Amino acid sequence: MRHTPHFLMTDVTEVRRLIAANPWATIVSHTAAGLVASHYPVLLEEGVDGDEIVLVSHVGRPDEVAHELGRHEVLVVFQGPHGYVSPAWYPPEQFVPTWNHVTAHCWGTPEILSDDENFRVLGELVDHFERVMPEPVSLEVDEETARRMAKGTVGIRIRVTRFDARAKLSQNKAPEVVDRIVAGLRGDGPYASPALADEMERAHTGRAAAQDAR
Repeated sequence: MRHTPHFLMTDVTEVRRLIAANPWATIVSHTAAGLVASHYPVLLEEGVDGDEIVLVSHVGRPDEVAHELGRHEVLVVFQGPHGYVSPAWYPPEQFVPTWNHVTAHCWGTPEILSDDENFRVLGELVDHFERVMPEPVSLEVDEETARRMAKGTVGIRIRVTRFDARAKLSQNKAPEVVDRIVAGLRGDGPYASPALADEMERAHTGRAAAQDAR
């Protein structure tokens, strides 16, 4: 990603928040056959705190081979809220549009999980997404069938060794312009994006608090 210092996101806590809120990820590998990309839900491993980022997921058996998992580093891309920012929300002299986004690139070499660990992670994935349902469904409904189906998947753990994250949220704009952008994103127009507006408000509230503390 383009290196723009005031858009850099270096706080591990913020990167973990982005991952937790946006678990649908793209896994990219540079293999002997060329670049390979797949898309899977990815969770932060439970019980890992502080400055460490550990990801767990699974892939289908064909993707295990295609990605050459465990043989080299992979890139995992997490995409948070993003959207078009129209110059209609800018002063007249500012007429160049942009695209705001929150994105993290994470690198690490996958560790292949045992069958039991893979089944545990699959159960955690199901429980994670089912917890908001009125009547959550668990793999424990029929564990024998679930374990049989799990054999078609390969569990992975990725200890992130480095990341490159951006929160491009109009930090280079004046506060009154930011307010207009947020209002536009919260409106009912073609580029409405309440989630992106939330991220902008979070970023700019944090920046204002940091400046007041100086």
